[in-house]
Amino acid sequence: MRLRSTKIPRDAVHHPVFSRFYARMSVTADLKAGVAAYRAELLSGVSGRVIEIGAGNGLNFAHYPGSVSEVVAIEPERRLRRLAAAAGLRAEVPVDVVPGTAEALPVKSEAFDVAVASLVLCTVRDLPRALAEIRRVLRPGGELRFFEHTLAPGRTLAVAQRVADRTVWPLLFGGCHTARDTVTAIEAAGFEPVTCRRLRIPERGVQLPTTPCVLGVAHRPFGAD
Repeated sequence: MRLRSTKIPRDAVHHPVFSRFYARMSVTADLKAGVAAYRAELLSGVSGRVIEIGAGNGLNFAHYPGSVSEVVAIEPERRLRRLAAAAGLRAEVPVDVVPGTAEALPVKSEAFDVAVASLVLCTVRDLPRALAEIRRVLRPGGELRFFEHTLAPGRTLAVAQRVADRTVWPLLFGGCHTARDTVTAIEAAGFEPVTCRRLRIPERGVQLPTTPCVLGVAHRPFGAD
């Protein structure tokens, strides 16, 4: 069995208002802001056993290629987990949606070929711990595929991100912290090499704290603890 014996609270994360908003907004972003194409790029060429961290309402599931043997999708929020389970039934690869948090993944060590983090690392309560858990559950040489909000390269927007993170933004948007330096955190967690590119979502128009994103891949080194 893949699950560890540690009991995971079913409602370790509970955002009843935000989850309803996100369920609608994420679909719109996929269709109108080009996010679906980024999801497809993120998952291109993925194979073997996959763990997806914070699956949300399951919008990634339709993009997994047939080379994937199984997806274990972790989602702590009750409403989003129900939506993800429904999406999993429509997927072309086997998907098992289970409760759990990024900081305490309910799976065995070195059990997966690929870990997927998609617009979730901004929301975890303890980013270094979450990345340590992802590293733990990947086999040596396994991939971390990530598509995340990140700290803006320009000073003006970066300051705006930090102000937003210290005030109302996390309260309004499910714990999202837009000013996290995602790539630096992944490197500090022991992943290598990190290959990535920066994105703007949306590509044109007014920049929001969530506009700067990064999409890339990193590996758990062979011989790692």
